[in-house]
Amino acid sequence: MKFLVVTNAPTLKIDDSYQAYSPYVKEMDIWSDYVDDFKIISPTTYGQNLLKTSFKNQPKVTSIPSLNFSTVFSTLRSLFYLPVIVFRLIKAMLWADHIHLRCPGNIGLIACILQVFFPNKVKTAKYAGNWDPNAKQPKSYRLQKTILSNIKYTKKMTALVYGEWPNQTKNIKSFFTATYRNQDRVVPVIRDYTKALEFVFVGSLVTGKRPLLAIQIVEQLLSRGVTCKLQVFGDGVLKPKLQQYIDDKQLGNSIVLHGNKTSETVKTALQSAHFTILASKSEGWPKVGRSYVFGVIPPLQRLYLVCQIC
Repeated sequence: MKFLVVTNAPTLKIDDSYQAYSPYVKEMDIWSDYVDDFKIISPTTYGQNLLKTSFKNQPKVTSIPSLNFSTVFSTLRSLFYLPVIVFRLIKAMLWADHIHLRCPGNIGLIACILQVFFPNKVKTAKYAGNWDPNAKQPKSYRLQKTILSNIKYTKKMTALVYGEWPNQTKNIKSFFTATYRNQDRVVPVIRDYTKALEFVFVGSLVTGKRPLLAIQIVEQLLSRGVTCKLQVFGDGVLKPKLQQYIDDKQLGNSIVLHGNKTSETVKTALQSAHFTILASKSEGWPKVGRSYVFGVIPPLQRLYLVCQIC
């Protein structure tokens, strides 16, 4: 079987080996064990640090430009490259026996539209965002959800979504991603909340994850005389600005930006932390589960999906 993955996640060639974001690679390693030909179509450059791993089963890779509509220049650039992206996606979909879409995202949106014209191809999609019908989301996200669940136009598609939701079409399948294996579970350490408090933030340093809010929460606690520290794990475009904020506010003794670290390093930090700060605008429920495993308290806003898994 010829298996095609369409994704926003960059596929990087390093030392004759294709690599990508580690959790995604682990998942694709499982899928690719059951196919004959494995191809990925995605951007192949990334201007930031990335927690990456080599694919166990090395894919064939078709490169496409990334799409970004955050500024006038990036919008014009994306519109210029859009015909190239569409052409390469169509060519790859013609090649494939099974088309797998990674959503939501800009590339995922284009692929969602194009897959409609391949009604006889077997397709799957993993929607890694919040599937809650009442969630406030960008229009592009809502459009992808609409297309994936419209069985009139989307044929032979199984969409994997987080959680169980009412009034879903028959092609929507609920699942929960395992955060840790049973053998990773440990007896939580009893914390002392009367002494210095340790906070952890894990996630990309981008606007939607709101790392600055996490820093400001700890800053406020410090200003009120609470002894506490914050460890930030992750990388992204906001890292220089966050570091500048920490320096300007003289918070360096209490807040540390570690960058991307291995899962073992993060695991060690969680085993001793008192709280994880989950300020993301997206669902973020796997991080909630990760906190519970190690006995960390995750203060958070109401997430319907968390109510389902607890």
